[in-house]
Amino acid sequence: MREGSIILTPMPQADGTAKNRPALVLREMPPYRDLLVCGISTQLHQCVEGFDEVMSSADSDFAPSGLQCDSLIRLGFLALVPRRRVLGAIGAVDDTRHGRLLQRLAASLVEPLAGRERRGGP
Repeated sequence: MREGSIILTPMPQADGTAKNRPALVLREMPPYRDLLVCGISTQLHQCVEGFDEVMSSADSDFAPSGLQCDSLIRLGFLALVPRRRVLGAIGAVDDTRHGRLLQRLAASLVEPLAGRERRGGP
């Protein structure tokens, strides 16, 4: 699995169960090579503007993604997945989208607390 791949893996659900879902590999984490992933959903109405990203069938990297319909890449739905739990890869996003998502996630992690409070976040 390379970074930018879209994989199928059990992802935690709100009710505490796990369901096989597509996820985007953001980073391979040292030292055990576990995968930091974010979930992908068809629930476009859950999009957090300026954070999540909608992947549309009109996008140039949609066909190689392996997704079947317009989908939401949810940066707020993170999980660390051991490689042995990956069921397989279905495709990949292009390097530009992958880099943009990493930059967006990194920026949100280093944003000062005062900035989040002004936006109304926790």
